[in-house]
Amino acid sequence: MRDVILHDYFRSSAAYRVRIGLNLKGVAYESCKVDLAAGAQKDETYKALNPQGFVPMLEIDGHRLTQSLAILDYLDATRGDPPFVPDDPADRSHVLAMATIIACDIHPLNNLRILKYLKGKLELSEDTKDEWYRHWVREGFDALEKLAAPRAGTFLFGDAPTLADICLVPQLYNARRFSVPIHDYPHLRRAGETACAHPAFAAAHPDLQEQH
Repeated sequence: MRDVILHDYFRSSAAYRVRIGLNLKGVAYESCKVDLAAGAQKDETYKALNPQGFVPMLEIDGHRLTQSLAILDYLDATRGDPPFVPDDPADRSHVLAMATIIACDIHPLNNLRILKYLKGKLELSEDTKDEWYRHWVREGFDALEKLAAPRAGTFLFGDAPTLADICLVPQLYNARRFSVPIHDYPHLRRAGETACAHPAFAAAHPDLQEQH
């Protein structure tokens, strides 16, 4: 069997999601560090493998997979339990909606390359840049809290982890780094606390990854 290699950066939200997914599915992998802060993702050798130059990229089953949600979908389609999304079409749509609020609406506006552009090219102050970050997180969390409320359990959907929780936990980690108050979001906070107590989520935490 071919080795599984995750091209990774410890603080990348997208890579954090994939680490959680691999751990939940019980897939052993080797981590290949791509130092985003140092610009390693722009190296031509890496971009020859991944033209977009982002992390994560997962080498698995003879494939090079990119984009965290696509990688997680592949893992769910090819590996066993636990499932990342429910079977029921309406429930599946609900979980996917929560996941994409985070992965497609909140996270891209707060990506490292966006923050660097705001501070560098647009010459925004550190305080203004951070307020940009907090504004978009709060707007997304406001909607996510309301969407989750009717069907949340100990996790965002019921009492087992789903794709929504896989996306939520890295976003909560980043929100706390930028001093976004979490107390206004009881369902998100409870789901995050439950998830972080789960071994698969705990082992994926940025503090436990080699940073260089």
